[in-house]
Amino acid sequence: MTSTDTHDTDIVGPGGYAAARLRLLTEDARPGPHRRTALADLTDTWLAGLFTAGTEHTRGVSLVAVGGYGRGELSPRSDLDLLLLHDGSDPGAVAALADRLWYPVWDLGLALDHSVRTPAEARGTAADDLKVQLGLLDARHLAGDLGLTTALRTTVLADWRNQAPRRLPALKDLCAERAERQGELRYLLEPDLKEARGGLRDATALRAVAASWLADAPREGLADARRRLLDVRDALHLTTGRATDRLALQEQDQVAAALGLLHADALLRQVYEAARVIAYAGDVTWREVVRVLRSRSARPRLRSLLGGRQTAERTPLAEGVVEQDGEVVLARTARPERDPVLPLRAAAAAAQAGLPLSLYAVRRLAATTRPLPAPWPAEAREQLVTLLGSGRPAVDVWEALEAEGLVSRLLPDWERVRCRPQRNAVHLWTVDRHLIETAVRASALTRRVHRPDLLLVAALLHDIGKGWPGDHSVAGEVIARDVAARIGFDAHDVDVIATLVRHHLLLVETATRRDLDDPATVRAVADAVTTPGTLELLHALTEADALATGPAAWSAWRAFLVTDLVHRVSAVLAGAPPAAPEETAPTAEQERLAVEAAATGGPVLALRTRTEPPSAAEGAGPEPLGVELLVAVPDQPGVLPAVAGVLALHRLTVRTAGLRAADLPDGVDGGVLLLDWRVAAEYGSLPQAARLRADLVRALDGSLHVVRRLAERDAAHPRRRGVEAPPPRVSVDPAASRHATVIEVRAQDAPGLLFRIGRALEDAGVRVRSAHVSTLGANAVDAFYVTSAEGVPLPHEEAVAVARKLEETLRA
Repeated sequence: MTSTDTHDTDIVGPGGYAAARLRLLTEDARPGPHRRTALADLTDTWLAGLFTAGTEHTRGVSLVAVGGYGRGELSPRSDLDLLLLHDGSDPGAVAALADRLWYPVWDLGLALDHSVRTPAEARGTAADDLKVQLGLLDARHLAGDLGLTTALRTTVLADWRNQAPRRLPALKDLCAERAERQGELRYLLEPDLKEARGGLRDATALRAVAASWLADAPREGLADARRRLLDVRDALHLTTGRATDRLALQEQDQVAAALGLLHADALLRQVYEAARVIAYAGDVTWREVVRVLRSRSARPRLRSLLGGRQTAERTPLAEGVVEQDGEVVLARTARPERDPVLPLRAAAAAAQAGLPLSLYAVRRLAATTRPLPAPWPAEAREQLVTLLGSGRPAVDVWEALEAEGLVSRLLPDWERVRCRPQRNAVHLWTVDRHLIETAVRASALTRRVHRPDLLLVAALLHDIGKGWPGDHSVAGEVIARDVAARIGFDAHDVDVIATLVRHHLLLVETATRRDLDDPATVRAVADAVTTPGTLELLHALTEADALATGPAAWSAWRAFLVTDLVHRVSAVLAGAPPAAPEETAPTAEQERLAVEAAATGGPVLALRTRTEPPSAAEGAGPEPLGVELLVAVPDQPGVLPAVAGVLALHRLTVRTAGLRAADLPDGVDGGVLLLDWRVAAEYGSLPQAARLRADLVRALDGSLHVVRRLAERDAAHPRRRGVEAPPPRVSVDPAASRHATVIEVRAQDAPGLLFRIGRALEDAGVRVRSAHVSTLGANAVDAFYVTSAEGVPLPHEEAVAVARKLEETLRA
């Protein structure tokens, strides 16, 4: 229904507009521009009726829609942005008219942003407030004196164009500040469709730039991107019943269904694609604004120096590529239709120079360049490697190529990962941006490896399999093999790249979840990588991948563990056998604690901070490696859950946990368990060792009820309920060790999780030899090396039964 379907009197009366609005929003279920236009028309008719009802004459006063309502972009829960404009001749009549307009809007519960001003007041407010001026640029007449509205629009636009050199830099700063505060719409799992960079406010800012006549945004795809974001916001308003712009995780499936999309990932991908178009248009437009303003300020001085002549300096960068006005453009002699390598050469030159690629150059390349032959010529491969090795500037250049479809033409498999969301809080980026970010991180590590070209290409391709079903490492190996051959690597190099992609998670997962003292662990990694050169590359790729994932994926401690594993594997690849676990001798401090525990009959412990990374941890960050906790306790049931529970009460996070029987000197009776753990303080402060020992004594003798204490703490400080976490999963890895059975637990991280696992394993009657704890964001991935009471691996059936029982316990 539109305003043409309903007489004014039908909707001006009580409830008339509300009923018509409800019919419009419910009868037409699919959001779209037609419904926004119909809702704006209906609202226009209603407000015009309110304006004219009981008004004898309308000269000298008008009702004006501004902002989003002025543009006709009226979402179901949008504010009504209204300006009552008057000439100041009859303030009393204007006040009465304002009451007749505003109160019916409030009575319906509609959000209203209103003002009452003369044209001079409106211009003065706009001069002082940039946001007001932006709203007036979209002013649209609704009722009353058309001449008054037209005159205001004319003067506001003239003011905007006259003041553009001063106001546009302020608008640019406003957009940058908002982006810093709200983040990038195209990467957020719960984005703000309006405020985040690449959102609706940025699209409105581009309209304002165009209205200044100083510069214009790339028009292709921009209107469609804006429409898609508005459609998503409409669906969000209808599904939530609230005036919200944040696309929360729990609402994405409903919004996707309302838009006729298959699932929430399809919705996010559509949002990301729209945001990418708007963000790229913003980059190009603001660059043009800066260039125009700079040229205007320099023009008088340049004219005097050149005697009235002006020239644009062009500096050669590569064959067919030059720099002009701070951008990389094509040389006048360039012939893209005859030079298929030119897009990569131009991109590499731009990234190496730290300059943006000109929009017109990229569009010309996209329109005229022929496809590269397969395999690529050597120059094309070298230019790709040069681009990837350029560091941070490569990101903007790559996005310029992507905006015009050149990346998907060069690498067709890229299309499946483009704008693909990653539903993991550890990841900061979409899949495609993560791949480029990994290449950026890898570029800083190229001096550590003998084949930096293989490292950079593997970094670009390591997650390419995420666009396909199944294990992305397995799928990615197949794709990487095909891509590497197509871009011209020989058979040996293709094998290396494929191996790196297949095993890009091997080092970090093994180092953090497996016992490095177990010979089977080191041998399995050596068998996978096969050569020292591949191991060297995999080490660098592991670090680059983790750094590009996010701060939760890499730390000095993980760097130390991975480097330790690499050194052990290097020794095996050089011909040395892995050290057997029983060959590890106790330290003097461990012996002292064991003897003291046997003598006293109670637990003793030592707590020591590791403030510097070991020298072996090349590239490790400066933060502490954690705290070393040594505990010696007489052998008795319940040691693991007791220690884990006490640490949870003191807010200490466990990174690794080793347990073994202590070798006591001759003449010392009794069995002693020695625990060598790495822990970290959750809030930065360590508890006193004496308090830890006292609580451990009480936990072991049963006077400290750990379960009740943890429950009391959680009740006092309940955690906010968020998205429902997936259920825990417990599995058995029968090939991980010859000396123990490895049980792996994947669960939502929570205080006391290790205590609950330890108690469940204790109840199952198995002995925990060591535990390797890894936390990524909200996910805990813990591996436990367990044996029977006799110290041998569990039979497979028994191990599966223990795992099943543990999983049931954690689910409960």
